[in-house]
Amino acid sequence: MNENNHILRCTNVTKTFTEGNFNVPVLQGIYLRIAKNERIAIVGASGSGKSTLLHILGGLDIPTSGLVEAEGQDLSRLSAKQRGILRNKKIGFVYQFHHLLPEFTALENVAMPLIIRRIPNDEAINQAKDILQRVGLEDRIKHKPGELSGGERQRVAIARALVTKPMCVLADEPTGNLDRKTAENIYELMLELNQETGTSLVVVTHDMALASQMDRSLKIEDGVLHGS
Repeated sequence: MNENNHILRCTNVTKTFTEGNFNVPVLQGIYLRIAKNERIAIVGASGSGKSTLLHILGGLDIPTSGLVEAEGQDLSRLSAKQRGILRNKKIGFVYQFHHLLPEFTALENVAMPLIIRRIPNDEAINQAKDILQRVGLEDRIKHKPGELSGGERQRVAIARALVTKPMCVLADEPTGNLDRKTAENIYELMLELNQETGTSLVVVTHDMALASQMDRSLKIEDGVLHGS
């Protein structure tokens, strides 16, 4: 595949955490290329380094060594503020626990990334309404998270991740706390939106049913990524 088609790249990435007098290696020599519109699952046991890798891909953390590039930009060379701007423009996040702001409505939660970007309020609200309609929540836009079901809250989180039209959505166990039927509906929605929007999708999951629907399924064991 043409290197120019890769939106995110890890080259020989390591991550070590220090706990007291001990160094704990979490990622070891990760090589990963993510193409435009690609769907990738990362599977592995708890503590294998999956979430750490996702945080590094999204610029929430920086590697101990190695290179992480987003559209050719070396994330390690960016300040924390610059990485924050890049995340707001280029990366969408979906977590197992939705991290919605409880005091705001579904509409306000989804519009928030656009407002942070200083898009005019009316425009941000209209774009948020459009994406909430797309995820089937047009009748719930004025509800706060506490008034929504678990599946509805996760659909709001997906809408929030997609409203900025990011180059990539990073999802960390996005259905880990949902029942089977709701989880399957969320999977279908994420894959459908990936095809429609052209946004790449990287999902950390224990769920092999979801992993099997992706373009690639990579396994991480003891900080080493297999099949990249």
